[in-house]
Order: sequence, then C-alpha cells, then structure tokens
Amino acid sequence: MQFRDIIGQQEVKSKLINMVREERVSHGLMLTGEEGYGGLALSLAFAQYLLCENKQEDESCGECPQCQKVAKLIHPDLHFVFPVTTTKSNTKPVSDDFLKEWREALLDNPYMNSAKWYKWLGVENKQGMIYTHESNSIIKKLSLKTFEGEYKVMIIWQPERMNPASANKLLKILEEPPKKTLFILVSLQPGMILPTLLSRVQTIRIPPIDNQSLFQKLKADFEMPEEELKNITNISTGSFSKALDFIQSSVERNVNFEEFKTWMRLCFKKDVLAILDWVDHIVKTGREKEKAFLMYALELVRANFLLNKMPEHKNTLVKLARDEDDFSVRFSPFISEKNIFLLTQELEKSITDIGSNAYAKVVFMDLSIKVMGLLKK
Repeated sequence: MQFRDIIGQQEVKSKLINMVREERVSHGLMLTGEEGYGGLALSLAFAQYLLCENKQEDESCGECPQCQKVAKLIHPDLHFVFPVTTTKSNTKPVSDDFLKEWREALLDNPYMNSAKWYKWLGVENKQGMIYTHESNSIIKKLSLKTFEGEYKVMIIWQPERMNPASANKLLKILEEPPKKTLFILVSLQPGMILPTLLSRVQTIRIPPIDNQSLFQKLKADFEMPEEELKNITNISTGSFSKALDFIQSSVERNVNFEEFKTWMRLCFKKDVLAILDWVDHIVKTGREKEKAFLMYALELVRANFLLNKMPEHKNTLVKLARDEDDFSVRFSPFISEKNIFLLTQELEKSITDIGSNAYAKVVFMDLSIKVMGLLKK
C-alpha cells in the first residue's frame, strides 16, 4: 500500500515520511485513532516506504521487489500480530495460524474494523485476544536477521487485546530491540494498554478523515447520487469503515425496496402464477436475506400506515428515501386501520417462521395469499 492510497490524513503522512527522510525512525510507534480513520492502512504504507529500494521524495516507488512483496503482504521482513480466537483444534492460537485469512481480509479492505475481521474468521460471537504464547513468537521472529529489507517491521493491530502476561513479555524487546527493528502498534483504545508499554513507544494520534477527502473517495468508488454520498459522509464522522457500513445498508435497502414493490404489485393484481415465480426467486437469496426482506417489509408497511393516518408527520415520525416516498404516495391509501394489524401480525409470524427454519417457499406463498386479501380491505 502506498501513501497515495490513504484517504486524507496529509499531516500524519508528512510526519511519517519526514521520520524516514530525516533518519529519525523510532524503534516503536503507536498509531492511535478510531476504527476507519486509517491506522492500519497508514502502518502498511509506512512499512512499504521504509522497505522500498527506490524511495521517492514522498512516496514508495511501488515497483521494486520490496514494494511488490509488501503490497501482497508477503515480505519476509514484515510481520503481523492481531487478535485471534481459540478453536476446538487449536487452544493456543497465534497470528501465523490465521495469516492466510488476515492477508485476504486486509487486501480486501485495509480499513476493516474489528467486526469485519471476526466475521472473516467466522467467529462473530467471539472477542479476539493476543495470547501469551504470541509474545514468544514475536521474540523469536525478531531475533533473526533481516531477510531482504533494511528493517524488520512488526505491525501489532489492537495491542490493547494483549493479555497482561503477553504485554509484559514484550517490554524488554521494546526497550532494547534488535538493530533496525520497528514496532508499529495500531491501537483503537490506548487507555487499555499497559502504561509501561506505552512509555516505550512514540504515539501519533490519527484524527478523523476530513469530509472532502472522504466524500471524494466515496464518489470515486460508488455510483450513488451525490446528495446521498454527502449525507453518508456527514454521518460517518470521519470513519471510512462507518461510511462503508452505511453504503452497504443503503444498497441492501434499495434491493429490498425493489423486491417489495414487485411483490405488492403482484399481490394487488392477484397474479398467482407471477407470485409463484417471485417466491422461487426470493427463496434463492438465503435465509438471512429472506428475514431481512421481511423485516424491511414490516417497517415499510408500518410507515405507510402512519403516512395514511398522519400525513402531517411526514419527515418527522416517518423518514423515507426519495424512491420509497414516491412509492408510498400511491401505496399508503391501501394501508389502513382495517388491515394494518393483520398485515403486521402475518409479517411478524413469517419472520419468526423463517428464523425457525420453516420451509421458506411455503412461508412466502402462504404470506402472499394472505396479503392479496388484506390489501383489498
């Protein structure tokens, strides 16, 4: 990763570049900032600049063998430590046991947050840790000579997840590291790190990404209306991770909206054959998406009831996207006190049934037949 790939953060980038150019690279750095500000991405860009054979004035060359290997996260002098979890077959895990998953996740998104990492590992319901035996692995790696680069670089993501025994084991090597060894700690919660460990590193605070840089990145990566991207930029509070979550949510909502429109149109027309085709399509999306669609449908039905009965509260009690709002002008008259309670009841029952692994095709077909009758009430 190169500095040009970092979103904003010009001041931090300049500080890191000047450290190398002025030959005053500390043996221990800590980049601290909230998820999505770019700490992990900055550590990668800094490592590549440090190991680059043909450094430019303010950027790594991106072409030398060292840059190519860092970019693929396979440089033999670049090491990683990150939170991992125990499994039935591995009760003493270290980061190297999950290096394949780590490389895939980091190459996919160097701004990934903790939730995305645990999801990548398939352990969303667990909290990762950096265990005591990880420190032994770190010490062993850094005791070896460099393989190719001038430096050995050890990036530790979320050092606050180290248990006390693990952190204490690192104190000595942090105080007296081997020559040309650099620790880069990327912390989200520095207050949770041992004070004795903090005292051995130079801290650089990473601020939120400025709105202009974040907006330009989103505009380049996503084909969405500028007004919507500006809104996402504002509510993301300088975090690219948050922005991605909002966009993902927006994309999924748009997909559900299109499905809902199609479904309601077919139910209103009582087109049973077309509904059978629609049911065949929706059940292929998987149980989680089926459930998400039904929850969205429940939300939109309730919103349309409020729009029908209390139109004066539009944009206060009821906030809809522009396309949803345009659709609701025509749809809300069909959602009244005559059918809202039964529609709500049937949708909630279907959500429960899908969550209980009921046969999805039967659930959606039965629900569709009931909706056909209820829309005419």
